[in-house]
Amino acid sequence: MDINTVLSKVGNSSDGEIEHVLREYNRENIQTFRFDPNEEEKRKSLCKRLMKYLEIDVQSSCRRVCLETLRILSRDKKVLEPVTTKQGMLVLIRLARLEVFGESVLPIEEVEIVIEALKCLCNIVFNSTAAQQISAEMKLASGLHARLNMYVDQDLSHEVVLFTLRLIFLLSALRNDVRDCLEQELQSVGLLIQILQRILDIKWIGKYAVGFDTKCAILPHDKNECTIEALKVLFNLTLSNNQTEDDVHQFRLITAIMRHLLMIKAQNEDKTEELHSNAINLLSNIPVTCLDVLIDFPTCDQTDEYHEKNMDAIHVLVNFMEKRIDKGENYREGLTPVFSLMTEISRHYREIRKYIKAQVLPPLKDVKNRPEVGTTVRNKLVRLMTHVDTGVKQSAAEFLFVLCKESVDNLLKYTGYGNAAGLLAARGLLAGGRGDGQYSEDEDSDTEEYKSAKPFINPITGHVEEPMPNPLEEMTDEQKEYEALKLVHMFDKLSREEIIKPMGVRRDGTLAPLGEAVRQCALESDTSDSD
Repeated sequence: MDINTVLSKVGNSSDGEIEHVLREYNRENIQTFRFDPNEEEKRKSLCKRLMKYLEIDVQSSCRRVCLETLRILSRDKKVLEPVTTKQGMLVLIRLARLEVFGESVLPIEEVEIVIEALKCLCNIVFNSTAAQQISAEMKLASGLHARLNMYVDQDLSHEVVLFTLRLIFLLSALRNDVRDCLEQELQSVGLLIQILQRILDIKWIGKYAVGFDTKCAILPHDKNECTIEALKVLFNLTLSNNQTEDDVHQFRLITAIMRHLLMIKAQNEDKTEELHSNAINLLSNIPVTCLDVLIDFPTCDQTDEYHEKNMDAIHVLVNFMEKRIDKGENYREGLTPVFSLMTEISRHYREIRKYIKAQVLPPLKDVKNRPEVGTTVRNKLVRLMTHVDTGVKQSAAEFLFVLCKESVDNLLKYTGYGNAAGLLAARGLLAGGRGDGQYSEDEDSDTEEYKSAKPFINPITGHVEEPMPNPLEEMTDEQKEYEALKLVHMFDKLSREEIIKPMGVRRDGTLAPLGEAVRQCALESDTSDSD
């Protein structure tokens, strides 16, 4: 429908006529996300008329259709000026029933109006930073907090809860002052924990242990949606490092609930992965000292091997990591959080490190193939150590380094020097040694296959190479000298044209330009001789 026709009706016709023309406009534009720039002023005028119309008392059905039109228009950030005035925001807050001292019970007949108003506010918060809008957002945050507080004690429509959580997520993600208000003044972390407990029907069987019913192992679609939104809000609210005794208790409760989420599934594999991904993101914000809750869970399969710790959740993390690697896309967002989480818990908890290493770096038997060749988890991780994305490369290397208790020799055994060179150079360990981490003294046992092949393993490639013919055997001394000079000239040209930069290793294991490294070694050698 032509926008001129819509403009001629809104504000100049009866409620029925306005509702009819807007319903037709909405039907035609329900999937429109890119608008004609030539009609920008007309859409802005329509927004202005709709806001004035929503301020007066009109039929509920007409109000809902007006809000639906406004939701479609609010996808275009260039036409939001009439909506983001202080008065406009307060109108939408009122229609969403988010006034802190408003009605405590949501009228059933206006649920759809509330949902549409919440959707409009989501678009506006996401697409606009108008000063008038920001001045109304504290009131909006307080109203959202009150709505969630209401949900703890009484039933609300699934969509009302969903879009309330989505709106509070956007506010906490995009507005630092609102996030601080939610975190400190409104104490929303504790409220979100209660929300999760209600959504998931949490039954506690210990101070930090959630009961698991195999009959309820599949999370319904509506609960899964709300859970994910709540996790995203909690992620934003736990970004700060300020911790009190109450915070530690809350962090442990969150960890227990995240463990529960890792053990359940959604309707399909993609939804399950999304749920687990958000749980892992949130766990990455939790202090590592509170993550013992992941393994302090009663089980009938406890063994002395891991000091009677339950590794079910850790097993899920390892499987999640491998699935993300196998997807072969979006490594930075998909893998970095789980790498970060598993690196920290492996560094801090010996039992977890021991379990993960048994899954990722089992005793080495295959020494004939390069470490990066194959389908095992170790092969996949070693391939990531030379990935083009620096963040992914560093995260994978750091994870493997911690599993090897930050021992250079141990890392090289599993990866080869070539794959590990980047990490070792960054850590100043090219000359060998250990990292700064403190680990137990238990020794790693080598397999017989590795022990027998160790003298023949190429330390650069990390595998036993087939013997190659010596190309120098049939050369005369003159030919050898010619080839050597030719090689020197090639390196000199590459160096002068700054295509490569010859480097050397200092005694402390760090890299330096070759001349500087040689001079330092010579100086230290002369000093030791004079002593």
